[in-house]
Amino acid sequence: MTMHHVSLPPADARSDEILLQARAAFVEKGFDGASMQDLARAAGMSAGNFYRYFPSKSALVEAMINRDIDEVQQHFNAIVSTRDPIGALRRTLMGRLEQDLCSDDRPLWAEIMAVAARKPEIAAILARMENQVADLITRVISLACHLPAEAAAQRYGAHARLIILLVRGASLESAQNPQMQSDLKELIMRTIDKLIGDIVTENAGA
Repeated sequence: MTMHHVSLPPADARSDEILLQARAAFVEKGFDGASMQDLARAAGMSAGNFYRYFPSKSALVEAMINRDIDEVQQHFNAIVSTRDPIGALRRTLMGRLEQDLCSDDRPLWAEIMAVAARKPEIAAILARMENQVADLITRVISLACHLPAEAAAQRYGAHARLIILLVRGASLESAQNPQMQSDLKELIMRTIDKLIGDIVTENAGA
């Protein structure tokens, strides 16, 4: 699928502030429920001025994901600088899962996932995010297991995808069912931990 990137103004304090305010309006009204006028009003701007920063909802979603990817990249930069990158990866994934399960953004992201089924441009943005996160996971595996990057991606790309699916699925389930059972949450965490543990065991002594 070809993704057509939306041209956005350079990131600055003002665009970050606008994005934060618009995100809050999305959380309150939902992706479909919030009009561009609602989003502009939440940012304290005229619709015309708001469009200069974010010409569509797709542009807003892309900007939100870009901010999230930047945050994830910072976490992974910290992971690869530790003496125990696999242990740091485990802790980061568990922390991310806990954060996602407690986030007020869960209903919004659940709605955006649903919107992606009918809007190819949203689906493409989400796919790009998942590709980048999967690449970051396999890069950590490459470093920790002393594997060439290409070999790690080929051998463990599916593992990375499954980890992403588990984290995303847990977040969606908790959005639809706030009383998500603790045993289900623990099972998801154990599954992720076992996937990583299996990779370490397979490459032990290599």
